[in-house]
Amino acid sequence: MSTDEIRVAAVQTTAGANPAANVERAVEMVRRAAHEGATYVQLPEYFNYRGPASKYRDVAESIPGPTTALIAEVAKDLGVFIHVGSTLERSPDPDKSYNTSAVIGSDGDILATYRKGHLFDVHVPGEIEHEESRNIAAGDQLVLVDVPGFRLGLSVCFDLRFAELYRQLALHGATVLAVPSSFAVATGRVHWKVLLRARAIENHAYVIAAAQAGTTEEGVSSYGHSMIIGPWGEVLAESEVDGEDIIYATVSGDEVARRRSQIDVWSLQRPELYESLNHIEPSDPESR
Repeated sequence: MSTDEIRVAAVQTTAGANPAANVERAVEMVRRAAHEGATYVQLPEYFNYRGPASKYRDVAESIPGPTTALIAEVAKDLGVFIHVGSTLERSPDPDKSYNTSAVIGSDGDILATYRKGHLFDVHVPGEIEHEESRNIAAGDQLVLVDVPGFRLGLSVCFDLRFAELYRQLALHGATVLAVPSSFAVATGRVHWKVLLRARAIENHAYVIAAAQAGTTEEGVSSYGHSMIIGPWGEVLAESEVDGEDIIYATVSGDEVARRRSQIDVWSLQRPELYESLNHIEPSDPESR
């Protein structure tokens, strides 16, 4: 492996309503990934708690807090960078928490945090109905962080449907896009892989998507299928099990640069064209 190539891992978990058990199991899997040579390990969304929303405020912590402190010790011990998928973070609103990612360096320092910006409020009759905003407060800041070998753009799960978020991350230097998720089965089976590949292709960037899998005691099912996508849209790794798993791939900054030079969407884009609709007077319905 050249110095430009970084081995990464996406950890797929089946978290439930017991935070201590979830964290213990996640740490075991991080250690396994590190022993397999991964120097960047990503956990899924809600990695330490997937249970009733009524308990969110009880589970929520500050960041730094006990959970991130424990993961920081693991990162330092193993000498790896750990993306703590997402956890519930306390917010100023007594009725809501943040859904927050943290990236921890190999020295145990918290390098960045990102609060999920787009909340999962969906109503698909007969398929799924959910309002994440009842219990979660949205973040208002995009975040990038440099880790050895690449610049990482942060996002969480439902953010995946908003292409403009990823374009901004890429325009500001992201070569790898993180998408820790607990994607619903109903929409996951038709949208998950398509959206991940689209975000990679649009930005000629790697996408690392660690996901929850399986069904909780409360009957909440997550799609799994953790994936790592290359900057040409190729699937480098995908979990095919409905349970715990670890997938691996190698990311290369040179490969991102090569693909971006072949189809240079940055120099070919036309912001003035996209703004042209703002200069059109709205039509008067009564004049039609």
